[in-house]
Amino acid sequence: MSSRVHAYSAHIDSLVGDAEPEVFVAPSSRPDVPGVTSLRYTGLPNRGMATSITYGVSLVPRAGRESPETIELCMCVRSPDAIWSRVLGYLGEQLRGVCPFVYGNTIDFGERIAPDTEMTAFFVFASTVIERADAIGIDVSEPCLAGTDLITIQGMYPIHEVERQFINERGLDAFWNEVWDTYDVTRRPAV
Repeated sequence: MSSRVHAYSAHIDSLVGDAEPEVFVAPSSRPDVPGVTSLRYTGLPNRGMATSITYGVSLVPRAGRESPETIELCMCVRSPDAIWSRVLGYLGEQLRGVCPFVYGNTIDFGERIAPDTEMTAFFVFASTVIERADAIGIDVSEPCLAGTDLITIQGMYPIHEVERQFINERGLDAFWNEVWDTYDVTRRPAV
């Protein structure tokens, strides 16, 4: 295991304690980098929920960015279906190096994300299940090069197509201030 993977794994372990994840790998569409791994933690942060965190998105530089900071993704949903974690890895693998994954980015998945939802899109924002201090600037640099390889974990939120359009037209702040449950994959559109 590379020191980068070890540093990131140690950080995630410090956040989830002794919880054991289900592991899913989205095969790489590029010959130069490995696929994206999704770690799915059932029952975190609460019973009935599942939190998924990726590793592998950060192996490709962010689109339009020239900083040492790279991105991994986190999603928490109230659903027993592991397809949510698989989709997160798939999106990360397909969009790494293309999508900058910055606050307010919307992603049209193009079809229902999972059998238990009518949602077909996502938006990017800060994670609601990982404290900001634990999600930003995770140093995975080689020991002698501290601060040169940083990862930030961004939150991914499933949404309805009408909500994706609303965010694109009116902005993320306008949508975020609506009344909606960020974890409920069966909810009706908030707008």
